[in-house]
Amino acid sequence: MRKIKLYRIINADAQKYIKKIPSRSVDLILTDPPYNLSPYSTGNIKFTWRKDFNNDLAGWDKKSFIPANWINEFKRILKPTGNIFAFCSYNLIGKWHAVFDPEFDTFQFMVWHKTNPPPKVRRAGFLNSCELIVCVWNKGHTWNFTKQNEMHNFIETPICMGRERTKNPVHPTQKPVRVLKHIIKIASNPNDLVFDPFMGVGSTGVASVEMRRRFLGVEIDKKYFNKAKMRLKTAQVSSLSDEFEIQVGKNLSVYNKGKIFKREGFRMAKQK
Repeated sequence: MRKIKLYRIINADAQKYIKKIPSRSVDLILTDPPYNLSPYSTGNIKFTWRKDFNNDLAGWDKKSFIPANWINEFKRILKPTGNIFAFCSYNLIGKWHAVFDPEFDTFQFMVWHKTNPPPKVRRAGFLNSCELIVCVWNKGHTWNFTKQNEMHNFIETPICMGRERTKNPVHPTQKPVRVLKHIIKIASNPNDLVFDPFMGVGSTGVASVEMRRRFLGVEIDKKYFNKAKMRLKTAQVSSLSDEFEIQVGKNLSVYNKGKIFKREGFRMAKQK
């Protein structure tokens, strides 16, 4: 893990790959596993006056996610000062609590309030405007709060929109980088290693690199993995913008911690 200078991403089954990660090597596990909400989905909603409203969930959500299957490896790879933050839904938080609460000193949760959730056109219930984030740690964990008003277990942002929302492929549960940066700031330190076993299109990796953390991500879906790879390359260039001047040219040379990395399509020159 010490060889990871910026990030490393792997296209693999995370439940198998995690066994290769050394014990006590990860500072923060920040991830967004499946919610298993597909049994509750009513499918797309059809209208005569507008296009269908997409209410379907991705196929991977149909595969059961069982927190008990991850407790041993999460405990093994996490440093004593480490933290675990995992997005989840109402139907799984009890399962997270039953398994993780007895094994850690503290089990809490955060609420992410989405200011612009998808509409509920038929007005037959509440908007799905809140998501839960499981928070787990032991005594002596990394905790970077300085003021009481920063310690609320509540964060409010829009869902991914505009340029941040990935296209081709679209990821139905993509999380805003702003939410992830907030967690990374309070639960880790610069140069710490952040691990996401359900990387998706790489939002946790982007947030980690931009916050000067190292990142290890695993994603089983090849198309999501390829999108994450593209986004992380862009984030890498952006994270070095205070040290380099980026110019359009033939090649890209990225200077980081004494090493030169070359990329096609751009040229980087050190600032004067």
